[in-house]
Amino acid sequence: MSEVRIFLSGCMGRMGRVITEMCSEYDDTVIVAGSDVVVNPNSTYPIYKDPMECKEEFDVIIDFSHVSAFAGITKLAEIKNKPIVMCTTGLSAEQKEELSALSEKVGVFYSGNMSLGINVLINLVKKAAAQLYPDFDIELVEEHHNKKLDAPSGTALMIADAMNKTLDDQLEYVYERQSKRQKREKKELGIHSIRGGNIVGEHKVMFIGGEEILTISHSAQTRSVFGRGAVTAAKYMLGKGPGMYDMQDMLGD
Repeated sequence: MSEVRIFLSGCMGRMGRVITEMCSEYDDTVIVAGSDVVVNPNSTYPIYKDPMECKEEFDVIIDFSHVSAFAGITKLAEIKNKPIVMCTTGLSAEQKEELSALSEKVGVFYSGNMSLGINVLINLVKKAAAQLYPDFDIELVEEHHNKKLDAPSGTALMIADAMNKTLDDQLEYVYERQSKRQKREKKELGIHSIRGGNIVGEHKVMFIGGEEILTISHSAQTRSVFGRGAVTAAKYMLGKGPGMYDMQDMLGD
């Protein structure tokens, strides 16, 4: 396979730096340019504040930035007619609709979490929900570092949505209970967020029955798991036509 040329949006952020270091160790990927609000003059590749100013040729975009960069990076994908791997979390409903519209023109890979392990967890909790609900109550706990802006995490919502779809949208998401003085209803799916320290990412789904509890969990030890997933997705998207793609597509292929 020929070398995959990547444009990296959010290249100076935490995940951008992880992906930059990762690609420098691979023989089949190279970052030819990137974009960020911060420009590092010592970077090994050009960095643009406006991605549309990019002069380098590239094959695929990886976006691991902030929702504020969404309009600029999706415009680059459309104008250059290149596939995009959208890793940024916290997208609004309107932005997700725009991403869907973009997928009619170029290939769009979108996942709330780029970890391969998390996506295996999703398959497991879907099966557990189908077999245990409504006899078991379902609670979801996510934990992240104290600098994370969105809560609940995009991954938590992705897990919740997968279970809810399996159960024909019977579940009602409950994010806090202190304002309610009533017993828990069967249709509730409690979603709880913890923020502290430097937690990379912890997700736990509890199926709580009268006599037993089944817990399915995933722990990200380093941010490299998300970077590796993003780079793998970029390779997967090479040559892909218009459409929406996700981790389940990639794992299936």
